[in-house]
Amino acid sequence: MKKIFLIAVVCFLFVAAKAQTVKVIVSGKKSSLRGLSVVSDKVIWVSGSGGTVGKSVDGGDNWTWTTVKAFEKTDFRDIEAFDAKTAIIMGVDSPAYILKTVDGGSTWTTVYSNNTKGMFLDAMEFWNEMSGIVIGDPINDKIFIARTFDGGKTWKELPDQYFPVALKGEACFASSGTNIAALNLREAVFVTGGTHSRMFIRDQKFELPLLQGKETTGANSVGVKHVKKQHTIIVVGGDFTTKDSTTKNCCITTDDGKTFSVPAIGPHGYRSCVEYLHGNDWVTCGINGVDLSSDNGNTWTWISKDGFNACRKAKKGKAVFFVGNGKIGKLYE
Repeated sequence: MKKIFLIAVVCFLFVAAKAQTVKVIVSGKKSSLRGLSVVSDKVIWVSGSGGTVGKSVDGGDNWTWTTVKAFEKTDFRDIEAFDAKTAIIMGVDSPAYILKTVDGGSTWTTVYSNNTKGMFLDAMEFWNEMSGIVIGDPINDKIFIARTFDGGKTWKELPDQYFPVALKGEACFASSGTNIAALNLREAVFVTGGTHSRMFIRDQKFELPLLQGKETTGANSVGVKHVKKQHTIIVVGGDFTTKDSTTKNCCITTDDGKTFSVPAIGPHGYRSCVEYLHGNDWVTCGINGVDLSSDNGNTWTWISKDGFNACRKAKKGKAVFFVGNGKIGKLYE
């Protein structure tokens, strides 16, 4: 009887997920797109390699593309947008840059630069239009963090003694700009990978039950579901050199890291991004496709084999978009 019930549940989830599909709406761009910010159902910003920034103000039907002047070789792996005029982009290294526009991308102002040897920015997160954070790979065994409290006009690095200490071989992945997420109005949660994969909340550190031990393994993305003072946190990753491996690529905590569970049916490969949608619904994507979950990450259904780097839901709306190597996708029901 239990076996029949499980089969019925799996069949129901498969049928429900089949109603949702991912369609590629842009292709052929000569840029690896990893930055994605969905302001509303209409306004979407993307960023990527070769100094590329794209914007749509009609839900993805039409796009305006620009190459940021003087940054033609910069890889903008994350973007945070607040409306059709205002956005912030993050260039990862050589040197690391943060730029801001207030005129829809016509002009950009450099608001932060860092040419420290080994500097590599990984992701940005904003609590609101004024308060944000950027995280980077370890420098001298300490994870880099800087904050802004004026909407990204200025950035200030944390005092050295407050940088989190990394273990040997531990770093962050800039695969989707989502290895850090707002936990509440004051705190953020971020995850690491490499030889060690951990979750950090302020001065607390939690070992993740994910694949780790090599430079290519570990956590890539963290998503948070906020319900009053309780959170469901889902972390995804794996090994980006084995895109189809389902080994230790996802874990879930409902008590802020004290305990973790793993899915009964996990995502179907390495995953670089995870995003909370609504209710108990989540989406995750990676090189070999997209998975959906309707039970807070316990079971995942593989709905598309189109590979993407990042997925984001509209901050003010329901639309879900994806970015990948030269392409943009959208979730349809």
